[in-house]
Amino acid sequence: MNRLTVLGCLSGAALCVVAGCSVSSHMHRNFHGYILDFTTPVDSALQAKLERVDADLRGQFGLTTDQAAVGVLDLNTLRLALIHPDREEYAASVPKVGILLAYFQWHPEAATHLNAQTRHELGLMVKASDNERAARFSRELGLKQIQAVLDAYHLYDPDHGGGIWVGKHYGQGAERYGDPVGDHSHAATVRQLLRYFLMLEQGRLVSPAASKTMREIFASPDIPHDPAKFVKGLAGRDVQIIRKWGSWEDWRHDSAVVTGGGRHYILVALTRHPKGDEYLVELARRVDDLIQSANEVLAPSAGG
Repeated sequence: MNRLTVLGCLSGAALCVVAGCSVSSHMHRNFHGYILDFTTPVDSALQAKLERVDADLRGQFGLTTDQAAVGVLDLNTLRLALIHPDREEYAASVPKVGILLAYFQWHPEAATHLNAQTRHELGLMVKASDNERAARFSRELGLKQIQAVLDAYHLYDPDHGGGIWVGKHYGQGAERYGDPVGDHSHAATVRQLLRYFLMLEQGRLVSPAASKTMREIFASPDIPHDPAKFVKGLAGRDVQIIRKWGSWEDWRHDSAVVTGGGRHYILVALTRHPKGDEYLVELARRVDDLIQSANEVLAPSAGG
């Protein structure tokens, strides 16, 4: 499969209309056609609230504006808010989402015919963040082939800050391709992680069936969540979370789709600070409160 074939798969992918995709009874009528790109406007009210939350939490935990980037997309109302969305960071384990996508792009039959062992090992890679499994799949696929898929989905754009980059096998290994923007072995931006999870929810990654199976792998109920960051912040709330987190030294990141209790949103935050985990815990709580209260106000017009 070459780049043109991958792009052809993208243009031919139907929207998420099959059973099992994550949908909400409050879904905006334009949800399936919504595109997040570099010109998509933010919602002014949500933007102002997110900026206040970020400023409060950075002040509480001692982060500067250079040490946190955040994005929220409410899928019920298609309201977007972004803080430093195109500032690339070393992303630790977060780009393992790219390995998962590439696996299904290069093995489209896996969407409906995936054996239990491979399903479990992919789950260990993305939910438990197992480096050994990640390296196994990235060596099988090839680093350049993985990045070709990410590039085909425009999940990495060197003209707009970079994005999701997988340039090294996780764990030990000499093969390395630094990304063109920051020379990172593994990189991400807030915007591109939002786009990844948006397309997953829309059923636009590989195919509706593949997106459904990928979402099930993120969920992997037999594998426990790492109880930190967003998961810790949302503990005890009426929500389900699929996510990819990452940590290395002072880089502390989380990215998630949150559903339940009438809400359905994507939250992404990338931090570089020793107290990044504490920031992420409180951010998840504050944003969930914000989304709940805002949706209650906007509920009568959410379909418009």
